[in-house]
Amino acid sequence: MGLLGRLRDRLRGGGEPPLRIDSPGLVVVVEAFDLAEADSAALARSPRWRAEEPAVLRHHLELPPDQVERARELLAPDGWELRGGDRVHALRVQKLDALHCAQERARMAGLAQRLGGDWIGWDALQVTPG
Repeated sequence: MGLLGRLRDRLRGGGEPPLRIDSPGLVVVVEAFDLAEADSAALARSPRWRAEEPAVLRHHLELPPDQVERARELLAPDGWELRGGDRVHALRVQKLDALHCAQERARMAGLAQRLGGDWIGWDALQVTPG
């Protein structure tokens, strides 16, 4: 989340703290690791996914070690955080819908390919309702 988003959340005050990629209680609510399955189908088959709430979108990538820092540089301006070594996770908080999942899937697959790696799939995490 960018500086403006954090400031906006602070100004609103009260309520639940904003979702972060390290928020406690995160659980996987949808998985998409079948290359032939549409993102809309992955979302539709997931009864635990709550469309009205933000989620942590997590893309799984395999990258050559010497390209991880380059991937981090390319993803950071759009709010992605890259974690890991050879197998890395690109994480960002956002609302999920089929269009944006498909766009980010294409972006991550293209990035991995350009850097000599591979896109494995994505999953999404949300805090369990309590």
